[in-house]
Amino acid sequence: MVTEAGGDTVTDVTGVAGGGRRLPQVRGFAEWPRQGSPKEEGKALRVAVPRAAHRTLDVDASRPDAVSAVAESNAGRIPELTPIRVGRMAATPFAFLRGSAGLMAYDLARTPMTRIGTQICGDAHAANFGLYGDARGDLVIDLNDFDETVRGPWEWDLKRLAASLVLAGREAGADEDTCRAAARDTVGAYRRTMRLLARLPVLDAWNAIADEELVSHTDAHDLLGTLQRVSEKARANTSGRFAARSTEVVEDGGRRFVDAAPVLRRIPDEEAAAVAASLEPYVHTLGEDRHPLLARHAVHDVAFRVVGTGSVGTRSYVVLLLDHREQPLVLQVKEARPSALVPHLATAGFETPAVEHEGRRVVLGQKHMQVVSDTLLGWTTVDGRPFQVRQFRNRKGSVDPAALAADQIDDYGRMTGALLARAHSHSADPRLIAGYCGKNTELDEAIAAFAVAYADRTEKDHAELVAGVRTGRIAAELGV
Repeated sequence: MVTEAGGDTVTDVTGVAGGGRRLPQVRGFAEWPRQGSPKEEGKALRVAVPRAAHRTLDVDASRPDAVSAVAESNAGRIPELTPIRVGRMAATPFAFLRGSAGLMAYDLARTPMTRIGTQICGDAHAANFGLYGDARGDLVIDLNDFDETVRGPWEWDLKRLAASLVLAGREAGADEDTCRAAARDTVGAYRRTMRLLARLPVLDAWNAIADEELVSHTDAHDLLGTLQRVSEKARANTSGRFAARSTEVVEDGGRRFVDAAPVLRRIPDEEAAAVAASLEPYVHTLGEDRHPLLARHAVHDVAFRVVGTGSVGTRSYVVLLLDHREQPLVLQVKEARPSALVPHLATAGFETPAVEHEGRRVVLGQKHMQVVSDTLLGWTTVDGRPFQVRQFRNRKGSVDPAALAADQIDDYGRMTGALLARAHSHSADPRLIAGYCGKNTELDEAIAAFAVAYADRTEKDHAELVAGVRTGRIAAELGV
């Protein structure tokens, strides 16, 4: 029979609870008695997709060339800003990879996959991990960029991370053995962490890898000094410091942003008013417990601010809020474009998602993957365009993987590999992925080989872009 609970249909299937009582099988919860073994299901997938197959990289003849791919990804961006984006991507092969998530998704969609789906970052390169403050001001380290997040193949994030470490290592001057080892050990840390999570009680796994345990868990001791320096800078990277350097006092006692072209610029009153008005619906995307916090801040000014490599050319604003003591809180209102991975999901055998609001997609994807998220994370719409909203300069800090010493690249890879496994385990059963990955290093070696091959491919793509800039095929503004 159909059972109703609080007005919701649960199911008409009955089961036997652990104490022998017959209860309905409730939708949204695990089945009892348990059916099958996720670990064994994962192991069985090795027959159809051998772990060694992940070394494969086949670039087909229909693949877009680098200049065409970059030009296509510029569509819909603010035209006068796209040369800045191209200039940043042309700086190094690692910078090119950072801005070409869509092109890599094209390639990854043609590689072997287990078809195990999870919430993926979609842009899990080595520079998209970093520190940020939690609600109490403590620092958390995790993935920190989710513009491309979708439900997709876990392998895509892991392969992108491994390839990025090879490129970052080469840029840092590390030798090829070191770069390959970094990629291999990144995968090894992912695999071992997933196995660890699979063995833990679910609640422990869900909140696993606290910051103070992360370095010891991944044996990343050579990173300790670097992480300490980054942490010290992150603690000072606040709204107050940004406002002190980027605003001035006006006659009524409030503050306003000061032009600092091309990165920060004042905008017309009508545009500023539209952004400010969008904060009202944004508030309703937050939990009601956050409403009194924002109600004690007044909106003082709005400015346009250019963002990082992959997002340059999208519309992004900073909003200055002041409390009763004139202490600032700065919000970022950033345009949320469709994920660059979406056109390639069908090729990979995954459903194209129906997206209600791109800002909502980004926010929910971020919350799916992080242990702790920004307490003011929400979304809104400005002039018909979707935006995400978050705190700006929330004690953020990051490690530049291309500036690490050779003996730190490997440690950084292990740390980020562990973080990625934890992020994936929130929306995919870690027992399933761990069952596939296994105990030995077969997967580690295979994806390391892929990472080196893809780094070589990216260097060729970068060279094509540089040549396109040089011949005038695509415009670039260098050094911005």
